[in-house]
Amino acid sequence: MTKVHLIGICGTAMATVAVLLKQRGVVVSGSDKAFYPPMSEVLFDVGIEPVVGYCKENIPENIDIVVIGNSVSRGNPEVEYVLERGLRYCSLPELVRDTFLWKRHPIVIAGTHGKTTTSFMTAWLLSETGLDPSFLIGGVSRNFNLSGKLGVGKFFVIEGDEYDSSFFDKTAKFLKYLPRTLVVNGIEFDHGDIYEDVQEILLAFRRLVDLLPKSGRLLLSADDEQTIDLRKNSPCAVETFGFARDADWYPENVQHGEVSTKFVLRRRGENVGEVELPLVGDFNVRNGLAALAAADHVGADLQMAIKALRHFGGVKRRLEVRGVVRGVTVYDDFAHHPTAVRETLDGLRSSINDGRIWAIFEPRSATACRRSFQEDFVESFRSGDIVIISDVYRSSLLANERLSEERLVRDLCDAGTEAYHISGVSAIIDFVVKDVREKDRVVIMSNGDFGDIHSLLLDRLSEGA
Repeated sequence: MTKVHLIGICGTAMATVAVLLKQRGVVVSGSDKAFYPPMSEVLFDVGIEPVVGYCKENIPENIDIVVIGNSVSRGNPEVEYVLERGLRYCSLPELVRDTFLWKRHPIVIAGTHGKTTTSFMTAWLLSETGLDPSFLIGGVSRNFNLSGKLGVGKFFVIEGDEYDSSFFDKTAKFLKYLPRTLVVNGIEFDHGDIYEDVQEILLAFRRLVDLLPKSGRLLLSADDEQTIDLRKNSPCAVETFGFARDADWYPENVQHGEVSTKFVLRRRGENVGEVELPLVGDFNVRNGLAALAAADHVGADLQMAIKALRHFGGVKRRLEVRGVVRGVTVYDDFAHHPTAVRETLDGLRSSINDGRIWAIFEPRSATACRRSFQEDFVESFRSGDIVIISDVYRSSLLANERLSEERLVRDLCDAGTEAYHISGVSAIIDFVVKDVREKDRVVIMSNGDFGDIHSLLLDRLSEGA
């Protein structure tokens, strides 16, 4: 029986692959520096119990292959042991390609924003229309309660991340994924620790498009000029989606509700039907258009897909309601790029009629921690009534590289937004509990666990009930 060890197993993609390997009967082990939900829960649910901390003893005897995640590098004790012993190793994207993709039809969902939600929407639509796809997605869907699955159908939905593959392979992950249907849902500068500027990112996407076969399909957001430019050198047919009226797939008569959005779907001007999406925000409308277009391309019944979209349960940590106490709703959201923050808050604002929006933001990702987006974040929080900025997570950054919390708060206040810089989870909770009111919405945004602030805040609110 094949034995695989994953170094850095609790990353979203690594954990998902571990689950798929387990489903194929592979003996899976792994290690990471720390565990946090939802991926830690996904691993435990399928019987994978990783080790906390790195040491050479974690690698089992007679291991067949070691997967080295992109969160680890030289100096890691397990990496050094693998290199010293001459054990077989590879990056995660290499393993995915060679184990799962060669004999499938990969549907790759790429772009700076919306990858996870659009990927799960697409997988859900194919599942509900009888195509039984496989999928590998960096998150957890409420429909599947899984981040990965091996279906019997020929289609494989995969989230196409532009981040690098490993310390020994700095090319984008998605270049390994053999796209036959490719969705690009907008391109912006991101991953400042990997890419010098947006031109480097665009080069990676152009290389991705160049991998499409002539029989493939390129689906592009019509609302983003840089994305549309990819059509110029496409080797295959191109369709567009978005709010632009010249898009092949576009919504008409969009109606925003408190928990859902309705619109009339038009494809090349033809009225296809009325869509009810149980999510809020224009960005989710765009995600839905992309998923419907992808499903249509691979032969799913479009009317069945439209009906299935009504029952899409969303994705954990994407404006996920963690609880409602004393009329106060607490959300957990993964947003860390300025555009994602803005669209999350704008989407919530469009769906509510009363109550204040609290935006609590932890600058944690490589993107959020850097000064590159200092000014952009001011615009991002425009829909928040009260904004709290916690300490920058990566304190090791040089002062001229690091986001300034004080300056961001000052600029927000100058722009007319009530904003505070508060250090520590306990202090943030104390501040919120003291002033929060019935019907307020508290949106907590971080790409990490943020000290389990969501649960702690709900507990404190319950104490005062």
